[in-house]
Amino acid sequence: MKINNSLSNPSLITLHSPLPERGGPREACGIVAVYGDEQAARLAFFGLFALQHRGQESAGITTADGTRVYEYKGMGLASEVFTEERLSRLPGHMAIGHVRYSTTGSSILSNAQPFLVHHAGEHYALGHNGNLINAQILRAQLEEKGSIFQSTMDSEVIVHLLAHHLREGFEKALVKALGRVKGAFSIVLLTKDKVIAARDPRGFRPLCLGRLKKAWIVASETCALDLLGAEYERDVEPGEIIIIDAKGLKSLKPFRKVKTSHCIFELIYFARPDSEVFGQNVYLCRKRLGHKLAREYRPDADLVMPFPDSGNYAALGYAEESGIPFEMGMIRNHYVGRTFIQPTQAIRDFGVRVKLNPVKPLLKGKRVLIVEDSIIRGTTSRNRIRNLRQIGVREIHMAVSCPPTRYPCPYGIDFSSKGELIAAEKGKVEAIARFIGLDSLYYLSLKGMVDATKTNSKGYCLACYSGDYPLPMPAELNKYCLEEQLYCR
Repeated sequence: MKINNSLSNPSLITLHSPLPERGGPREACGIVAVYGDEQAARLAFFGLFALQHRGQESAGITTADGTRVYEYKGMGLASEVFTEERLSRLPGHMAIGHVRYSTTGSSILSNAQPFLVHHAGEHYALGHNGNLINAQILRAQLEEKGSIFQSTMDSEVIVHLLAHHLREGFEKALVKALGRVKGAFSIVLLTKDKVIAARDPRGFRPLCLGRLKKAWIVASETCALDLLGAEYERDVEPGEIIIIDAKGLKSLKPFRKVKTSHCIFELIYFARPDSEVFGQNVYLCRKRLGHKLAREYRPDADLVMPFPDSGNYAALGYAEESGIPFEMGMIRNHYVGRTFIQPTQAIRDFGVRVKLNPVKPLLKGKRVLIVEDSIIRGTTSRNRIRNLRQIGVREIHMAVSCPPTRYPCPYGIDFSSKGELIAAEKGKVEAIARFIGLDSLYYLSLKGMVDATKTNSKGYCLACYSGDYPLPMPAELNKYCLEEQLYCR
């Protein structure tokens, strides 16, 4: 199996944009798939545009017309990577797209997705959201058998496993490949004549299915369906594989059912507020988190405010429940580009002020309660609080709409070690408050957070708060694989 990045193959047209030198905010990954529309590339692009909050490092689209496969991908935002001219060179009635934030594999073009390979006369393109905890084990085994990897992504393991089993037929190969990988995966896969969507048995990451007239749409979140004018049909179920081709839609459920482990951080932070995720409207769920906070913690404060945009909806809920006035005490600059002229040393706190700036007359001399969605490393909050102190805010309290994040996440969130987590490093909440510079700090209880979802804790992964992992950490995986006889050996 090899990657085909050449125009020499008559069934593949591939183009790459150059690598820009830029950074940017980081979240998760977003995937989209389209089947049955001659404007599939354009629909995929707008789907990625709606999912841009899930990844800003790279964007890619792969299309097919039944006989040939076309692709384009590059580093940067979807709107930077794709132009009218580039989209016009991606014909076909089916497409998959991907926006990436790397949790495994470095931020380079060879790791941009969809990941496309040519094997035994067929092309396979893969877009993946999640993280495979046994990828290194499988990669070592595959390399021993002669596989040559072209990237550092965990996602590439899936394609190699698929290729190893293709002699048994495509469907069986797909089931065996996905049966061997462990961890979080919502994927879209494209061949020259079909689109596939699949979700891991625990359902860590969201994935939904919609219809646009006669076309099928798959996306990470329902906000992408809304932008396209598609009707939401249902979620892709945990452990389900959907195959869409000229015969229609086929659903496979080959894996034994296990307890779901939906990532609750999707509701707290990752997902767009206008999306429906895990059966919940994200906006309303975040407001309920604010309601719960106000019932558990209510310091004397003159106003409630968020650090936009992350804490907006929980802060609205807090103000609604507490009766304390809601204010936008920090104003966000929505026109900060991904590159800008670097400031001189004379411009102090530029990194803090470039995105958020306080409304000084509103805040000076006031007792302020800031509602945040989460505190991970604490350094950004510390800089912002210092900025507020400098303008004369009298008291600064903070309420966080989730419990302390004390444990690393191996399932696709970008905090993979305890050293990155201030709650693990500092231990006590009082120590975190001192580090950030707060007069008081309160975290929502685990029960309050789960209650706000209107479900129970059994359906969610709460490992980053409780340390109770639904699947083992990578260091324990060898023993786990042997005990559970999970194809890993």
